[in-house]
Amino acid sequence: MTAPLNPPLRPATLRPTLRFMLSHPAHAIALGFGAGLSPVAPGTAGTLWAWVAYLLLQNWLDAAGIGLVIAASLAIGWWACTVTAAHMRVLDPGSIVWDEVVAFWIVLWLVMPASFAAQLAAFALFRVFDAVKPGPVAWADDLFHGFGWRGGFGIIFDDLVAAFCTLLVIAAWRSW
Repeated sequence: MTAPLNPPLRPATLRPTLRFMLSHPAHAIALGFGAGLSPVAPGTAGTLWAWVAYLLLQNWLDAAGIGLVIAASLAIGWWACTVTAAHMRVLDPGSIVWDEVVAFWIVLWLVMPASFAAQLAAFALFRVFDAVKPGPVAWADDLFHGFGWRGGFGIIFDDLVAAFCTLLVIAAWRSW
């Protein structure tokens, strides 16, 4: 049996623990299988985890297979982020990193094959857009708030916009 979406009132979980992560499958996914437990820069840790995981996925899947994994990960991630944020009682917890994972997978999926330097540049650009939240990323971050499916989508949406902005800069750089 899964935990209810709105558990009984209790204090917000600001820093999840390994025990919290292992208490529900949605928590493990949303927390990036532990990357979100990083006490320093969990979003960066999640993006690094995404990078390594993507490089491993390339060993077994072609581009179409990775695209299917990304599509499934978006849907599953929406559910996981929705449930985990509700259980933590925090609208968009920094420890939820699945949004960074899926968004950076999209960036890598569209820029690969690429040199290590190009991948590093994509990583740095994505982190800047995600952390600083300029223009459209800030708009996306403010668009969907609250608990429930709308809030869960909001957790992911701003990172998708950050990925799009990253891809725009890379495309502009390549065309120049």
